[in-house]
This record gives sequence, C-alpha cells and structure tokens, in this order.
Amino acid sequence: MPALWIAQSTVTDPESYARYTELAGPIVARHGGTILARGGRSLQLEGQGRPRNVVVRFPSLEAAEACYKSPDYQQALAHAIDASERELVLVETSE
Repeated sequence: MPALWIAQSTVTDPESYARYTELAGPIVARHGGTILARGGRSLQLEGQGRPRNVVVRFPSLEAAEACYKSPDYQQALAHAIDASERELVLVETSE
C-alpha cells in the first residue's frame, strides 16, 4: 500500500538547508519516492504549522522508512538538522 512522507519545516539557515534539498531529492527518487509538494503555497487551517511543507509519495511505508534510515539520506539530513526545525511523519494511504 502506498505511503506519504509529510515533512513540515521552519528553515533557520537557508544555505545549509539548500544543500540538504539538493542532496535529498535524488535519494528520495532512488527509493521510489515521487515529490508531490515541495515548499509551495500552503494554508494552515488548524493547529501549529510551519512555512515549508513537503509531501512525497512512496510505494509503501517500508520504502519510505528505508529511505529515511538509509546512510545516504542520513548524510543529507545532517545539513538540515541544525538548519531547520522540522517534523516528519510517514502515513500509509488507504489506496
């Protein structure tokens, strides 16, 4: 069953975060992910939100988790950790 990777971020160091996004895109694609939304306009209707939202579709929850835990993604993520405040959730779809 497909899954979504939903990340919300507040970028605090744009230069370092840009390096993360440059590296992360190809890694996500290698793991079967398709970026559906990446930092476009959003409208927060409930709760606390963040200005940057990313939604990626993966073939399965396991594929999304494997991408996140992969050494290459963790290396890219190092550029984002100190350059942003973020939340990330993986959600299996009902398709």
